[in-house]
Amino acid sequence: MLSVALRTLRARWVAFAGSLVALALGVALLTVMGQALAASLHAPVRAPERFAAAPVVIRGQDTLRVATAAGERTKELARPRPVPAAAVAVLRTLGPVTEDRSFPVRADGSAAPDDLVGHPWSTARFTPYALTAGRAPETAGEVVTSGDWAAVGTLLHTADGPARVVGRVGGRAFEHAVFYEDARAARLAPGVEQLVVEADPSAVRTALARVDATSGVRVLVGDDRRLADAEPGRDAEALTALNALFGTAGGVAAFVSVFVVASTFAFAVDRRRREFGLLRTAGATPGQVARTVLAEALLVGALASAAGCALGAYGAPFLGDLVVDGGLAPAWYVIGVPSPADWPCLSAFCTGLLVALCGALGASWRAGRTAPAQALREAAADGRALTRGRLVCGTALLLAAVATLAYTLVTDPGELLHRKSYISRPMLLITAVALLSPLTVRLVVPRLPGTVGLLARAEATARVRRTAAVAAPVLVTVALAGSLLGATATLGEARASEVRQRTAADFVVTPGSGTALSARTLERLGRVPGTVVSASSATAVFTLEDGVALVKSEARAANPALLAATVRLPVAAGRLADLDDGSIVVTREWARHRVGQRVRVWLGDGTPRTLRIAAVLAVGTGDNGAYVTPANAGGAGVDRVDVRVADGADAAGVAAALRAVDGVRVVDRARWIEAARPRTDRTTRLGMLLVLGIALLYTGISLANTLVMAAAERRSDVRGLRLAGATAGQVLRLAATEALTAVAAGGLLGLAVTAVDLAALAGALRLLSAPAAVVPPWTALGWTTGACALLATTAALASTAPALRRAARA
Repeated sequence: MLSVALRTLRARWVAFAGSLVALALGVALLTVMGQALAASLHAPVRAPERFAAAPVVIRGQDTLRVATAAGERTKELARPRPVPAAAVAVLRTLGPVTEDRSFPVRADGSAAPDDLVGHPWSTARFTPYALTAGRAPETAGEVVTSGDWAAVGTLLHTADGPARVVGRVGGRAFEHAVFYEDARAARLAPGVEQLVVEADPSAVRTALARVDATSGVRVLVGDDRRLADAEPGRDAEALTALNALFGTAGGVAAFVSVFVVASTFAFAVDRRRREFGLLRTAGATPGQVARTVLAEALLVGALASAAGCALGAYGAPFLGDLVVDGGLAPAWYVIGVPSPADWPCLSAFCTGLLVALCGALGASWRAGRTAPAQALREAAADGRALTRGRLVCGTALLLAAVATLAYTLVTDPGELLHRKSYISRPMLLITAVALLSPLTVRLVVPRLPGTVGLLARAEATARVRRTAAVAAPVLVTVALAGSLLGATATLGEARASEVRQRTAADFVVTPGSGTALSARTLERLGRVPGTVVSASSATAVFTLEDGVALVKSEARAANPALLAATVRLPVAAGRLADLDDGSIVVTREWARHRVGQRVRVWLGDGTPRTLRIAAVLAVGTGDNGAYVTPANAGGAGVDRVDVRVADGADAAGVAAALRAVDGVRVVDRARWIEAARPRTDRTTRLGMLLVLGIALLYTGISLANTLVMAAAERRSDVRGLRLAGATAGQVLRLAATEALTAVAAGGLLGLAVTAVDLAALAGALRLLSAPAAVVPPWTALGWTTGACALLATTAALASTAPALRRAARA
C-alpha cells in the first residue's frame, strides 16, 4: 500500500510539499526556541562591577528570613537595613571605611542619559574609575561624569540645582555615573546601606562576630561583591523574560503547526475519496487504507523534521545576536550551533513526528471508512459537512472552554488578567470553533451582489469543507491578534482608568535627585499656602500565608487624615479613617482580609509587627496595594507628595510656589496620569509580534496549500464557465471572490472568538471592581484580515491561471 501511495505522489506533489514546508518551519522554530531556552538555563556568574577593586564590602541586612514548618523562607527586603553604628565603629579600628551611596540624577539636555546615577567621589576608586580629563569634585556644585556625554566645563542643570562638570572618567557599560563631592552626596542620599572596609576579610569577620546587634550584616568578598552592585539579579530577570518569550512562541508554533497539518491532511483525504474508493474496490481493507495515510504522514514528518532541525540549527545563532543587539538579553547571551544529539534538536524532531502523526490520525480514520461506492462519485459538492467525530470533539472542547472560563470567573477572576492566561486560554476556544466551523460557515458566508457574487457564495456553501479549510487559518490568526492585542489594550486602559480615579491631587511632587525628599524640603512644601499636602513613602509588607508561603505585598505609608484628601481609594469594607499605627489597610487578595482581624506582618526593613485590619480595598487590576502609617514604613523615606489646591486658591500660584522649592520635580494631574499609563515593554512587544508572525506565516502556507490542492478539481468548473461564455477576467474574479468569501467567514469567526475572550476579561475586571472598558484592536484586526485576504487572493489567482490556460488550449 505504501508503494502505491508513493507512486501517486507525483500527482499530489503540491499537497505533499505544502505539508512538508509547514511542518519543517514548525520544527525549525521549535529547534530555535529550544536552543534559545537551553542557552538561558544558567546565567554565568557576573564579576563584581562597582566594587571590583574593593577588598571587603559590608552590606546591611537585605534579606528577610522566616522559619516555617516546611523550612526557612526568604525574601529580599524592600529597604535593606543600614549597617549598625556599633559595627561601623569597630570596622573603623581595622582600616579606612568608605560609605557608599547611590541615587538617581535627572539632568536637562538632550545629551544627558536617562539613567544617570549619583555616587560619592570617594567610591570611584573601587571600580576603579580613573580621571581621563579634569580633576576631582571639591565643592558642592562640582561633579565628575563617566563617559563622553558631557565635556569638562559643562554646566548641568539638575533637579537639585546647577552642577559644573570639572572632570571625566572612562565610561562603563553597567551605568552612567555622576560623582558628587562626598558631603553633597550625603545630603542627597542620607542612608548608608553598604560600605567598603580596607582591611583583611578574616579580621573583619572576627571583629563583627564580637559585636552585638550585627545579625544579618553581610561580609562580601571575592565574587560575592557583585551582590553590592545595582540590580545583581538583572541577568536572571532578563533570562526569565526570554524564557517566557521563547516558551510562548514555541507553544504557539506547535499549536498552529498541528492545526495546519491536521487541516491539510483532512482536506487532502476528503479530496482523495475516489482514490480510496478505488483501493477499497480493489480489495484494500480499511486498516490498509488508514495505514497508508499514516505512513505518508510518517514520511512527511521524518523529512520535514530533519529539514527543520537543520534549518533551526543554522538560524539559532542569528536569533541570539538579534536579541542581544535589541537589548532584550545580556551581552554575554549566545546561542551556539547545536549538534543533532542535543536535546533541543531531538525534542524538535520527535515533536515534528508526533505533530505529523496526530495531524493525520483523524484523517486516516476517515480514509479507512471510505466506502467502495466512492469510486463512482463524480460530484465535487460536499456531502456531510461535519463528521460525527469532529462534532463530538468540537462540542467537547467548546464545553470545556466555556466551563473552565466560567469556573475561573467564579473562583479566581484575577487569573484571567495574567499574560500566560490571555495568551494560552484563547487556543482552546479557537480549536473548538475551528472544528465546528463547517456548521457555521454557511451562516457567516456573506451574500454578495452580482452574478460573480452569487456564484461565489453558492460555491462556498456547496463545498463547505474547502471553505472551512480556508477559513480555519484565518480564524486562528484573527482570533490570536484580537485576543492578545485586545487583552493588552483593555488591561492598559483599565489600569489607566484606575490611576485617573484614584488621583484626586492637582499636583504630584517627587524628588528631583536622590531617592527621598529631605525633611527641609517637606517643610517648605507644607508651607505653600492654599494647599493640602499628603506625603507618602513606597514600602512593602510581608506575610506568611498558610504557614509556608512568604508573600511580599507592595505598600505605601501615609498619614490617613491627609491621604483621603488627595487619593480616592476603592474601599470595599471598613474605613480609611480607622488606619493608625496599630493597623493596616489590605486588599481582598490577602488570605486574611476581614475588618478587625489581626495579621502578623514583617515591615519593609524586616521588623515583625502584628496589625489589625482597618479597611479592605478592592483588588482592581492588581495595582492596589496595602497602606500603613509612616510609623510602619520600615525606614522608607518620602518619595511622593500629593498636593491638592484648596478651594478658592490660585492653582497657577500654587504650581509656581511648588516649583520654586529646590530639589523637587512637579507634575500636574494630567501629566501624572499619562506617565502612569502602562507601557508595553520591548520584550512583550517582541513576543506579541513573534506569536502573530508565526500565525500569519502558517496562515499563508495553509491558504496557499489548500487553494492549490483545490485547483485540480476546479479545472472542469473553469472549462464549463468558459464554454458558457465567461471571460478569463470573470473566472479570475470568481476565484478571488470565493477566496475572499472564505477569508471573510474566517475573519467573522475570529472576531467572535475575540469578542468572547474580551468579554470574559471585562467580566473579570468587573468582578475585581476595576474599570472594564473593552478596547478592541481594530487597526490590528484590519491589517491582519487584510494580510490574510491578500494571501488568499494571490494563491487563488495563481492556482486558477493554469486552469484557464489549459481551458484555452482545449
